[in-house]
Amino acid sequence: MENDLKHLDELYDLELDRVVREINKKNAKLVLLQFPDGLKPYATSVVDYLGDKTGAEFLIWFGSCYGACDTPLLGKSIEKEIDLIFQFGHNELIQGY
Repeated sequence: MENDLKHLDELYDLELDRVVREINKKNAKLVLLQFPDGLKPYATSVVDYLGDKTGAEFLIWFGSCYGACDTPLLGKSIEKEIDLIFQFGHNELIQGY
């Protein structure tokens, strides 16, 4: 896991410390993580790291991901239980476009 995250950190800035702060700030218990295809091989390493730092539980969305507007469609029962969703690998949406 540590080697995976070190390699990942060399390639991308996922801002994992920022994610940890947000999870702790919101006291989130269940968090959904969405990754583009190129980052999916690292998903479990990211979950292990975040879980160690927060104590939260995580769901990984392994379905298709076509950009920042592609939010996973979940059933209403699970949507009510998810406290936060983090989408990795997307650019921020620009206001007005």
